[in-house]
Amino acid sequence: MNTDRINQLNAFLQTNPQDCFLLHALGLEYKKNQPEEAKKYFQKVVEVDPLYVGTYYHLAEVLIELDDLDLAKDVYESGIEHCKKKGDAHALKELSNAYQNFLFEYDMD
Repeated sequence: MNTDRINQLNAFLQTNPQDCFLLHALGLEYKKNQPEEAKKYFQKVVEVDPLYVGTYYHLAEVLIELDDLDLAKDVYESGIEHCKKKGDAHALKELSNAYQNFLFEYDMD
C-alpha cells in the first residue's frame, strides 16, 4: 500500500467526492492490505455510477477475501447485468468468466 498515493488521491477526492476514477483507485490501493477499506470505496463507486463496470470484479474479489460469498455472487450478477446495459462486451466477457470460475471454485450453483 502506497500511503503517499493514498494521501494524494484523498486530496483530489476532497474537491470531487463522487469521482469514480478516484474512488476506484483508492479501492485498488486498499485492496492490497485492507480489504474492508477497499470494500467501502468499491461499494461507493457502484452506488455513484452502476455503469462503472470495472469495479464489480474488484468488489467481488474483496468480498471473497472477506468470506462474504453470497454478496460476492450478487455483485458478479449485478455487474454482468450492468455490462449488458452498458454494451461493454469486453467487460462482460471478463466478468462472466470470473463469475463462472467463482461458481465452480466455491460450488455456488
